[in-house]
Amino acid sequence: MYALRIKESNPLRGTIEIKGAKNAMLPILICSLLTAQPLTIHNVTQLSDIKTLLQLLTQIGTTVQIDGDTIQLETKQIVSTEAPYELLSKMRAAFWVLGPLLARAGKAHVSLPGGCALGARKLDIYFSALEAMGAKIEIDAGYVSAKGNLHGAEIFPHRITVGGTITILMAAVLAKGTTTIHNAAVEPEVVDVEQLLVKMGAKIQGVGTNTLIIDGVDELHGAEWTPVPDRIETATFAIATAMTKGNISLRGARLDLMNNTANILKNNGVIFNQLPDELQIDAAKSVLIGQPFQTSEYPGLATDDQPCLAAMSCLADGESLITDAIFDNRFMHVPELQRMGAHIDVINNQSILIHGVSHLTGATVTASDLRGGAALILAGLIAKGETIVQRVYHVDRGYYKIEEKLASLGANIERFWQDYP
Repeated sequence: MYALRIKESNPLRGTIEIKGAKNAMLPILICSLLTAQPLTIHNVTQLSDIKTLLQLLTQIGTTVQIDGDTIQLETKQIVSTEAPYELLSKMRAAFWVLGPLLARAGKAHVSLPGGCALGARKLDIYFSALEAMGAKIEIDAGYVSAKGNLHGAEIFPHRITVGGTITILMAAVLAKGTTTIHNAAVEPEVVDVEQLLVKMGAKIQGVGTNTLIIDGVDELHGAEWTPVPDRIETATFAIATAMTKGNISLRGARLDLMNNTANILKNNGVIFNQLPDELQIDAAKSVLIGQPFQTSEYPGLATDDQPCLAAMSCLADGESLITDAIFDNRFMHVPELQRMGAHIDVINNQSILIHGVSHLTGATVTASDLRGGAALILAGLIAKGETIVQRVYHVDRGYYKIEEKLASLGANIERFWQDYP
């Protein structure tokens, strides 16, 4: 398996590009199942999750053409309504094909999902909503079998869920009658999907709000779309810049998508300058200070930013109380940071207390999930000595050749093949 070797780096300097958001591209690509006409998506990054999803869509009946960072998808006919375990075990978002398959083909046989091991992420909202819309759902041997002609319904999710909102939305656009989704997620990536569906001919009221009213249509047409830039990747490189006291520019990035993370960094003296085509980040005079923060649904602090912020907090002056109630297993990076000399008390499954230390020391650590792996890479940038990050395939799910981007900014980092269990 591939691993990353990282040595203490100089301040990051230079310019890199931020492409379309992974969390928007995945559901946007799945939207191709809702129309027989071509869907053209620009500014796509060839992440491992994207490649996995394209494999699944191809099996379902989608023709895929790739030209650089542009992908054209055309699903003239659904030839298979099955989404197998060998693909869904690699990524949770592939489960979202359930809604479009039901809406267009009237049936679906979809494996229960995998992805990062972030604790229980229940699917009850998905099932209860689709059942309210007329679907009959059975779960057997790790698969969800659903069938039925969908109709409009009033949906009241008991919690906000990105995946649930996207799945219900994609099912509702072709359902007969009107569907109202209350307590809908408003993450930029969800809004991006809503706007694309409208461009494809869907009738959606309340785009960008917590209440969506969808009048089902008989069919959708093709469209051309450029996803919103990746706010999580933007935040990751901004945090890395703060940790190394660097000065970088991110082409295509938008500050307004990551205001809460930016505010934490501003408290450390990081200066942001948003230009029309790039975001400039100056952390030459940054001073890391301990501060409390808590993740929550958008527009709150993104849970995906928490691990990298935790890595930064390890070197802050003072204490940082971090609470993450979105998932119940979001601190798997903590034992690995402790191996590098971090002083972290685990309070419970949702909170940790970080006591800042003068330095971290390089060690061999293991990435157990996507964003936790990114946090270990950032810790390696400022640790004394050499850090080896194993199981980097987790990181590849959300960052395309992260070591090349960091190296272009001056980091001392390389990918190599390592035989280990």
